[in-house]
Amino acid sequence: MKKHNFSAGPSILPSEVIEETAKAVLDFNGIGLSILEISHRSKEFQAVMDEAEALFKELLNIPEGYSVLFLGGGASLEFCMIPYNFMEKKAAYLNTGVWAKKAMKEAKAFGETVEVASSADANYTFIPKNYEIPADADYFHFTSNNTIYGTEILEDPTCAVPMIADMSSDIFSRPIDVSKYACIYGGAQKNLAPSGVTFVVVKNDALGKVSRYIPTMLNYQTHINDGSMFNTPPVLPIYSAMLTMRWIKSLGGVPAMEKRAKEKADMLYAEIDRNKMFMGTAAVEDRSRMNICFVMTPEYKEFEADFLKFATEKGMVGLKGHRSVGGFRASCYNALAKESVQALIDCMQEFEKTH
Repeated sequence: MKKHNFSAGPSILPSEVIEETAKAVLDFNGIGLSILEISHRSKEFQAVMDEAEALFKELLNIPEGYSVLFLGGGASLEFCMIPYNFMEKKAAYLNTGVWAKKAMKEAKAFGETVEVASSADANYTFIPKNYEIPADADYFHFTSNNTIYGTEILEDPTCAVPMIADMSSDIFSRPIDVSKYACIYGGAQKNLAPSGVTFVVVKNDALGKVSRYIPTMLNYQTHINDGSMFNTPPVLPIYSAMLTMRWIKSLGGVPAMEKRAKEKADMLYAEIDRNKMFMGTAAVEDRSRMNICFVMTPEYKEFEADFLKFATEKGMVGLKGHRSVGGFRASCYNALAKESVQALIDCMQEFEKTH
């Protein structure tokens, strides 16, 4: 039976990427060694790093004056690296979910941290609007897609202070005006690569403005100076990320990914809104294309476990919602085919007919 992978992360990758990565584990580029055992400073791996960086810049139309880094530690380490590198006195944060809140918590250790708005009281079911960002903030930070709650900021905001975004789960799913940002970062395990590598896009002249000492490994300049190789980088996930970016480019780049994302999200939300057994959890205007969260309607709540079992038997994987929300979460990242979304819709319709 075909499996349809809706896992929130680590999540689905293109089948070609998995196959090529598997080949490289056995024999990388015909050199007789596994990519797991070659030196990260070898010319063979340097070529991978160079291509990964070039593809990142090409696919996102990154302007001159920005560096692309591939680091360890996940987005969670970036939560402290951001204030270390960018906060002198004050920073502004938009609180839209668990990860935004965790980022804000780390920032509080470095200076005044202003929560400009929050949707916590509504269990993060919407993105706050019409908030004010302090003009004297060193930066404004937001999380573009909230995987747990299924909300997403689909257009780049505009503000008068440097802007920083955690784009862990929607990178490469829509075009971005990178010139609006001082830094973009994220864990790669949602839409780009296996877990273990973090991408950071940083504006070079935004650095060097804080007076504090920054530990060597936590200083972005360290990694810019050494081309992401100050220490041994996460070699295998970087290779897979390069392959994924090749795949994105082959299909038409980020605009093609956005078209796919819209089509899949529109299909599934239409069924959620039509089917009397299900209802969405996020405000309609803020619905995520990447993580589609829904629950049983109150009159059918008792069938939640039954539907999950039914869908699992039909090959749906990773549909269970986060424990803080419950219900279901269909993560529709770039590599998920439209056929998988249709299979889930068929499941929902069949369950409706039999219950």
